[in-house]
Amino acid sequence: MTENSSATAFAPATVANLGVGFDILGLAVNGLGDTVHVERQATSGVIIADIIGDNGKLPRDPQKNTAAVAAAATLRLLGADFGVRLTLEKGLPLASGLGSSAASAVAAAVAVNALAGELLPRHELLPACLEAEAVVSGYHADNVGPSLLGGITLITGTSADDIRHLPIPPSLHLALITPAIAVPTVEARAVLPQSISLHDMVHQTGAVARVIDALYRGDIHTLALAMEADIVVEPARAHLIPHLDALRFAAKRAGALGLVISGAGPTLAAICIDQTIAKRVADAVCAVYESDGITCTAHVSSVDEAGAKVINVVA
Repeated sequence: MTENSSATAFAPATVANLGVGFDILGLAVNGLGDTVHVERQATSGVIIADIIGDNGKLPRDPQKNTAAVAAAATLRLLGADFGVRLTLEKGLPLASGLGSSAASAVAAAVAVNALAGELLPRHELLPACLEAEAVVSGYHADNVGPSLLGGITLITGTSADDIRHLPIPPSLHLALITPAIAVPTVEARAVLPQSISLHDMVHQTGAVARVIDALYRGDIHTLALAMEADIVVEPARAHLIPHLDALRFAAKRAGALGLVISGAGPTLAAICIDQTIAKRVADAVCAVYESDGITCTAHVSSVDEAGAKVINVVA
């Protein structure tokens, strides 16, 4: 096993669900994410050396922190005879709907694998990432899948064979707006209905099919309409997002083709056809929040095709 002394990796944020595809669709976001640095240590296990950018909110217990859990799981997958000291740099807000916990887990898994000389192909790190994600939000891959592997993904299970890459329309741009409110994933899942009618099931599956069809045809307008067609999850969560109807109206008036809740929220993802429109949409949505005294941050982006990446390795 390669005797590298340290490694650093970055994992991108994600937009899960794409509106109508609850737990089965997700995409990786360019330019936003978490970074993990690991240093080899002779003793086994994982020590959290530092966490930067979380304002002291994340657990320092290695068994409760997704980066540390993923690092430990990756060491087991590798059969490693060493441990790591881990530093997590949070580039993502907590409980934001941008796959924050997943990005931490993915970055840690990729960094540990790089420390060992990248013995495992990227997709074989998925179980370690899922084990970590399960600590905070359940055993599902709609965030860790695209963060690890990049692109727009269809997720039909929890193995790498269950993750399929979908086409990325070249004109797809996103305006991501995150208000200064927290929506924990556990809370957002607790409000969801446990059963739906046959009518709603037919509508929902039809809308998912339209999303996938639109991606294959590169039809951004139909994609946005289909993403907004959720009649199951968004109605149950709408009360968690202040002024959702007004925000959607403002986004479309500024040029967005559609606006959906990113993951569990409260981040909103607006679908736009170019970067200039996306910037205008972000400003318009933030203005609605700020008129009610809610601060927000905005990011204009596109789909990250590559997913997590190794930034640096020191032998």
